[in-house]
Amino acid sequence: MRNEYDFKKGKRGAILPAATGKTRITIRLDDDILDWFRGQADAAGGGNYQSMINEALRSIAADGPAKIETVVRRVVREELKRASDPRRPRRAKAA
Repeated sequence: MRNEYDFKKGKRGAILPAATGKTRITIRLDDDILDWFRGQADAAGGGNYQSMINEALRSIAADGPAKIETVVRRVVREELKRASDPRRPRRAKAA
């Protein structure tokens, strides 16, 4: 190991160029969402959870956001089904 190194010709930044068509950004995701994507990648036998997030975002962008009416109808159906299930115990009303 040398006592001194010459960095006159050194360059700052990444050594390898970034892949074309991709941009590095920083976003904050909820821990449970990130854990879910990582779990899906592990369950698939490995892979890149970041690519899975990219695919999910791409499908939403391609299909467009769901209409609020569609979302409300789906949620109401799910809640009605859940409420009519005889195996489901009823919650006590809050005071």
